[in-house]
Amino acid sequence: MRGATIAIAAAAALLLSACSAGEERDVITVSAAASLTDAFTEIGDAYMAAHPDTEVRFNFAGSSTLAEQINAGAPVDAFAAASPATMQVAVESESVGTPRVFARNSMSIAVPDGNPAGISSLEDLARPDVTVIVCNPAVPCGAGAVLVFENSDADVTPASLEPDVRAVLTKIVADEADAGLVYRTDVTAAGASVEGIAIPDDVNVTNDYLIAVAPDAPASAVDFVDFVSSPDGQQVLANWGFLTP
Repeated sequence: MRGATIAIAAAAALLLSACSAGEERDVITVSAAASLTDAFTEIGDAYMAAHPDTEVRFNFAGSSTLAEQINAGAPVDAFAAASPATMQVAVESESVGTPRVFARNSMSIAVPDGNPAGISSLEDLARPDVTVIVCNPAVPCGAGAVLVFENSDADVTPASLEPDVRAVLTKIVADEADAGLVYRTDVTAAGASVEGIAIPDDVNVTNDYLIAVAPDAPASAVDFVDFVSSPDGQQVLANWGFLTP
């Protein structure tokens, strides 16, 4: 009986120890643009491997949606936006501090595997038999699509406006549209599921990605942001197709 009591006490001690260890672990929340999903997931894994006492939790969505959430009081320690304009929304409300540019990206046409509609240029997107989807202009990928169409004089009427770039990519992969405007990094992320068609440099747009830390964020959040800008973080971003800042 005494042995069983000792065993129970030992088990309880181990449980309390595990709980204490879990409570001591830093948890930081990073809200990041949907186009950063793959790169930041990999960066987060690398950071946690090097810092086992810190857990990084991500919230991926359209940059404008994230800025609204943050300004409404959603918990966040760091914010990574796909454009200066959306970052400025959070900066002006003092939800985050001074941002830094950590990557750049440009637009690309994405079509389903096999390119069933025979898309080869922006002009093809104006054909009446072609279904085109883009992001809502409120988010950076949508604003970029508007500028691309204006720069090219392509008279394109999108069939739908999606909440973020991953929503566009998902519908292209599912062959629910003939073409969509996404970031070049999203074409890389989709692999063989989609085909990318380059947009000429003279009409394409390139946007800066910025990251900032919340005023009351723990030191580990600052450290994570530094890691994103470090050679290791920059290499991951480059592997996913992002341009250097």
